[in-house]
Amino acid sequence: MRVSRLYTSAVLNIGKQIELDEDNAHYVRTVLRLKKDAEIILFNGTGGEYHCRIIEVSRKAVVIDINHWDERSVESSLVVHLGLGISRGDRMDFSVQKVVELGVNVITPLVTERCQVQFKGEKKSQRWIHWQKIVQHAAEQSARTQLPDLLEIDNLSQWVTQQQGLKVFLDPYAEQCLADLERPTQVTLLVGPEGGFSDAEREVAKTAGFIPVRMGARILRTETAALAALSAVQVLWGDFGNGHTPK
Repeated sequence: MRVSRLYTSAVLNIGKQIELDEDNAHYVRTVLRLKKDAEIILFNGTGGEYHCRIIEVSRKAVVIDINHWDERSVESSLVVHLGLGISRGDRMDFSVQKVVELGVNVITPLVTERCQVQFKGEKKSQRWIHWQKIVQHAAEQSARTQLPDLLEIDNLSQWVTQQQGLKVFLDPYAEQCLADLERPTQVTLLVGPEGGFSDAEREVAKTAGFIPVRMGARILRTETAALAALSAVQVLWGDFGNGHTPK
């Protein structure tokens, strides 16, 4: 029987008991419908996971007894930072969820010239919190023990000047593909929003050292492009297809 996994920001120590926060308590009580003495796995995103037992489930509290720590990891040796042009609604949510499953380490949502999302008032911070929850749930589902970093929303022109490692951006008109590039240990991927990058943005990226690459002969939607790029770099330089076994 599969044991449910939950992310928590709480400090976890073997032999201690913790009370789950309101959101996690609601999830355990109402969605999972777990009872007293049920097993559950907690992780706080810093590596490894804690095997626990539920000792109280009530309207007031869900209390967890932390039994032992398992030093396991499903992380790829390839470090991937994704600069993701912000797209509308479900497209962005889908992309964030899936790139976490595919092993991304850092995500920066980017405002670009053709970004169709407007951030007014508190909307910017609200969207960031929304995406952070998606990151957490995707890490729970995909058995990751390290939580990818979701950085603050940034502007493309500023972000491209601050990146390291092999830097590439997806461009359907590029002459090179990923397989033409030398094997890196760290890669920064830049993926545009609906409508792609403007000519000016392409030049800004190239000036900052980003290499334009194509993903085949077809034009990909923004949410498809991000997933295709993550999958491709994991196949070429990461842990896809190498017989990696979680530790």
